[in-house]
Amino acid sequence: MREIKVAGRVIGEGHPCFVIAEAGVNHNGRPDLARKLIDKAKGVGADAVKFQVFSAEEIVTRTAKKAEYHKRGTGEGTQYKMLKRLELSEDDFEGLAQHAEKRGIIFLASAFDEKGADLLERLGAPAFKIPSGEITNFPLLKHIAGKKKPIILSTGMSTLGEVWEALEVIRKEGTNDVVLLHCVSNYPAKVEEVNLRAMETLRRVFGLPVGLSDHTVGITIPIAAVAVGAAVIEKHFTLSRKLPGPDHSASLEPDEFREMIAGIREVERALGDGIKRPTESEEQMKKMVRKSIVAKVHIPKYTVITEQMLSIKRPGTGLEPKYLKEVIGKRARKEIEADEIITFDKLLG
Repeated sequence: MREIKVAGRVIGEGHPCFVIAEAGVNHNGRPDLARKLIDKAKGVGADAVKFQVFSAEEIVTRTAKKAEYHKRGTGEGTQYKMLKRLELSEDDFEGLAQHAEKRGIIFLASAFDEKGADLLERLGAPAFKIPSGEITNFPLLKHIAGKKKPIILSTGMSTLGEVWEALEVIRKEGTNDVVLLHCVSNYPAKVEEVNLRAMETLRRVFGLPVGLSDHTVGITIPIAAVAVGAAVIEKHFTLSRKLPGPDHSASLEPDEFREMIAGIREVERALGDGIKRPTESEEQMKKMVRKSIVAKVHIPKYTVITEQMLSIKRPGTGLEPKYLKEVIGKRARKEIEADEIITFDKLLG
């Protein structure tokens, strides 16, 4: 299984899950809120904070309709007007990248067009995030892959064949460091549509690290995703779900995000190495709750031991019951009291 590095962090099987706080457009077009999102993402323990770099003029027509979840968060109108209010300038993003560096958290952003990708390259972003809606945008994929940096590719709304085609475009440009994020592109996503097993399909077919870009409500699904092998979790992050905007309602607030990360780290500790063996604490427990072969009656010295003379009781500090047939027919080396645990050094023959 391939591993990739993003800003020195190894992403792949056997390494801690890489957790991305998807700030997205939850800054509402305000750089001061964006800086607060960076601060909070660092405070809750996220590995990276991610924004969205776009120009409304470049990515949407002036008459494009809003999705239903857009309408719930921002009312009626066009995507263009909504996105125009959510834009940040190049200077804003430069300041945010510097702020993230000072705070010690990895700065990432989704690029929706070539201009945005070029900006991220100038800002020194250690990887490129390609959102689900761009997976068939081969010119953009080619442009980003040509920069030879790791790519995190979301696969929402796509078929396995479309993922294959996108990877072909990326690989032809010489970029092989790719993480695939399974995603259900609905806000919020229905739990019954999540299909976490699709991550295993992506891992098996492409041999790449996989993760989940999660849009469900709450923290259960991303934690479960780590249990089934997610190397990356991306989750929308907001200062408050009460804020106006398209994505706030499907986002986690800081305390919830912190709880999600704690759950992820707890699951990671529980996963272990896969070897079935008693733990150190179980070795002590075995002595208490397993059973031993015990004398049911007083057994005089040199007596031939019969099954009727024996019982099976706790503790497990003597011969295990599986050795019962080997004890029967032996002679007692010495006198054995009733309820005394049998060991081989008490037997002859």
